Amino acid sequence: MTLTVAIQMDPIESVNIHGDSTFVLALEAQKRGYALLHYLPKHLSFREGKVVARARTLQVRRELGNHFTLGNFESIDLSTVDVVLMRQDPPFDMSYISATHILEHIHPKTLVVNNPVSVRNAPEKIFVTHFPGVMPPTLITSDAEEVKSFRTENKDIIVKPLYGNGGAGVFHIKPDDENLNSLLEMFTSMWREPIIVQRYVPEVRQGDKRIILVDGKPVGAVNRVPASGEARSNMHVGGRPEKSTLSKREQEICAAIGPALKERGLIFVGIDVIGDYLTEINVTSPTGIQEINRFDGGSLEALVWDAIESKLK
Repeated sequence: MTLTVAIQMDPIESVNIHGDSTFVLALEAQKRGYALLHYLPKHLSFREGKVVARARTLQVRRELGNHFTLGNFESIDLSTVDVVLMRQDPPFDMSYISATHILEHIHPKTLVVNNPVSVRNAPEKIFVTHFPGVMPPTLITSDAEEVKSFRTENKDIIVKPLYGNGGAGVFHIKPDDENLNSLLEMFTSMWREPIIVQRYVPEVRQGDKRIILVDGKPVGAVNRVPASGEARSNMHVGGRPEKSTLSKREQEICAAIGPALKERGLIFVGIDVIGDYLTEINVTSPTGIQEINRFDGGSLEALVWDAIESKLK
């Protein structure tokens, strides 16, 4: 299949070629003979009824320090390409939401991955609330008294911004910690949105598992073990990746959410599981492909493109 693929992402210059999932998606697309275009989110526009991007042709290669070649800027009508990969990093803010509104104009004539309407309607820490029985005890609120009541009931808690990403702003508040009030004051001054509070799951010391689902089916997993003295397991803050498979409980979680992902056109999704609990469903720009490939010897990016091709057929 010959395709033209436009990749909406952050600057290609700054990607980690040994860890970035978008990079290996681009490598696989190029291997299949697809024509690649690259543009930044700020170069996406709605103009006189058309969705256009100031884009450049892209070639990629796994050469450290020499991993890409970009052509000259050209205004591209995105309704004329086959696929748009919406792969810029969060935060999931109004800029991100605005991009989904613009891309909605061309989907599904141009297949946008993931479906921009579903991305907009599935904030990662809220979407999971629609699946009963999979989350740890959770509170989403702007009310400090509710937070204090939740803490009294659950003792050991995690407090984090509702639309945060990458482990930023995640705090572990132990029963004897005296900083909760100050933390709530800080959150209130920084964000207008509610915060999310969850009962601390001690199994996080054994790891926070990232599971990749393609078109609703689990295809691989990697366990991320937090560094000593760190409550977060994200690899860019020192988390250590470990080879992993799916437990029976994790298979049950995937079975519970998989049909909803497929129905919503969420082709490439990464979920986070701690112990027996699902904590996030990442639909914006999920990562983890390269780490899983290294452990399993597979090619998850090929499975993503197989799923995309099946949609186009």
